[in-house]
Order: sequence, then structure tokens, then C-alpha cells
Amino acid sequence: MARSSREEITRLLVAWSDGDSAALEKLSPLLYAELKRLARRHLAGEGSAYTLESGALVNEAFLKLIDWRNVRWQNRAHFFFVTAQMMRRILVDYARSKNYIKRGGGHRPLPLLEAAVAQKERAREFVALDDALERLAKLDVRKSKVVELRFFGGLSVEETAEVLQVSTVTVQRDWQFARVYLEREIRNDQ
Repeated sequence: MARSSREEITRLLVAWSDGDSAALEKLSPLLYAELKRLARRHLAGEGSAYTLESGALVNEAFLKLIDWRNVRWQNRAHFFFVTAQMMRRILVDYARSKNYIKRGGGHRPLPLLEAAVAQKERAREFVALDDALERLAKLDVRKSKVVELRFFGGLSVEETAEVLQVSTVTVQRDWQFARVYLEREIRNDQ
């Protein structure tokens, strides 16, 4: 994304936080397009079956974020960090709810997420990843944030470095460590 677009998003986020409703009208298409771009890039290697997943996830996260009225957005990086965390929660909560629904309890989650965790195995993977990510956060918070931003938020190494205000080398090192750690933790859980 061009630097001028990043600065425009930051300016509009701050204006929206300050109560400027016109800023939200200008901001919505920019944010939605950026979220879609990140989701498409993130899921590009996953195959065509995940096209709906990225759209459903972006729609759900975008709708929830737009409803937040009292958030003081600091900048574009802050927005995308919160969005990555929200996407993680949406996917994991839905994956966990699948077993609960099968036992006949509770309400049915939003249909938008049907494609996100459609297979039982995929649901287990999200739950196992979330559990392992919680353990990683206790060990090293920054490394868990790198995973949230890269995996759930679809951010590049450079964008992740910008959000966390660290070097790209640090992000690469954290990402490499986190992947090995999470794979080991998930394997040990099975």
C-alpha cells in the first residue's frame, strides 16, 4: 500500500475516533479494500476453496469493527493489529462452537462463517492453534503477536514490523521461532 494511502487511513481513523461521521464514510471503502487485499494475499497459497472464507471473515470482522464507537484509533497499524486479533477470535470461537452445536445447545453462529471452519478437521486445527498460541503468549508476547498479525491478519513481514515497531529481521526471527514452537505444541497435543 502506498505511503499516502497509509497516511490517509491513519488520518481518517483518528478523525472517526474524534466523532467525525463523514470520516467513516470515506474510511469504510479504504479499510474494506485493505482488509480484502490482506486476506487474499494471506490465503493465496491455500487454493480456491478459501476464497469464500476470506470474504466471510473480512465481512464479519469489518462489521464488528465498524460498530465500535469508543475506540481511540492511534493509526493504521493499531487498526490492523486489533483486526488480526478479532479475526483470530471469530475463527476460534466459531470452531469451538461447532462441537457445542452438535450436542444441541446454544444458538447457531452466523452463516458467514460456515465456509471458514466448514470441515471438522479445520475446526480442530483452529482450536489447537489457538491453545498453542495462548501458551506461546505466556512465553513471549511479541512472538504471539507476530503470529496473529501474519497468520490471522495476513500482514507481510514489513507490515508486521511496522505494527510492532521492530525490525523486519526481528519479525522474521520471531516468525521462524513461533512456527517451530507452534508445530511442536500442536503435535504434542494430538
